[in-house]
Amino acid sequence: MIHFFKLIRWKNLIMIALMQILVKYALLLPYFRSGEVATALSPLAFFLLVLATVCIAAGGYVINDVYDIETDKVNKPEKVIINKHISEKTASALFIILNVIGVGLGFYLSNGIGKSGFFVIFIVASALLYIYSSYLKQMLLVGNIVVSLVVALSIILVGVFELIPVIDDSNRINQIFFFRIILDYAIFAFMINLLREMVKDIEDIDGDHKAGMRTLPIVVGRERTNKIVFFLSLIPLFSVVYYIISNLFKQQLLVGYFLIFVIAPLIYITIKLFSAEQKSHYRHISLILKLVMLTGMLSLLVYNFTLR
Repeated sequence: MIHFFKLIRWKNLIMIALMQILVKYALLLPYFRSGEVATALSPLAFFLLVLATVCIAAGGYVINDVYDIETDKVNKPEKVIINKHISEKTASALFIILNVIGVGLGFYLSNGIGKSGFFVIFIVASALLYIYSSYLKQMLLVGNIVVSLVVALSIILVGVFELIPVIDDSNRINQIFFFRIILDYAIFAFMINLLREMVKDIEDIDGDHKAGMRTLPIVVGRERTNKIVFFLSLIPLFSVVYYIISNLFKQQLLVGYFLIFVIAPLIYITIKLFSAEQKSHYRHISLILKLVMLTGMLSLLVYNFTLR
């Protein structure tokens, strides 16, 4: 059972679920109770949305490991699960089961809110994760962008299912206002995840090269990629600073939170990237980026004290 949880990356799944829960219960619920925003999903329906998202993401992790057997033997031999603890056939069946559950729940939810077209989102996400693992991850930057878009989509999904179905003329301004906040956080998640994917490519260059992939470090070299990622790391840093100045400058609590828990770690990451050389350095940077994703999303807990 422990190998099953490692295969589906249970820690990452908790992060995905937490991001969606924070959007629902930290951002939207307090304003729903005060009548400032309308939402479409009951607690049970929202749970099913989270479950559908987690199932599709878990399926993506499973199929990724199936296609990464050879590269993982080089990059992280101690963490190889497929054909060591779980057979490839079992993993493939698990991928199908998880996606059937995720897409099936998506179909049920879409029809439940009277927006059957939303069902396509789950199919697209499932297909993208499969195509990413089987083909796109071998292409220069395309795979990095696609998987980061899927991460951002998991956040936007809450706004799509909660806010859009109940928009009318009387609440349009408020609904759009909260959807834009959700979109801002999705963009932040996209930028941080894209950086992390590129850092992981540098870390995994040996196994990726052996597998014949065309990641950025393989095409242009480790040192040049390191410089590119360094300059790209300035984008989320300056974006957060601009966001604070433009939207939150008078909210001292939020400003203080972002300075300590988001901006300071991003500055630390840019400094570490400037001098990173060893595999352990990139593994450390990848971990800090994951923590920044978490602290960035946790800032939603502070919104209830500042937006009023």
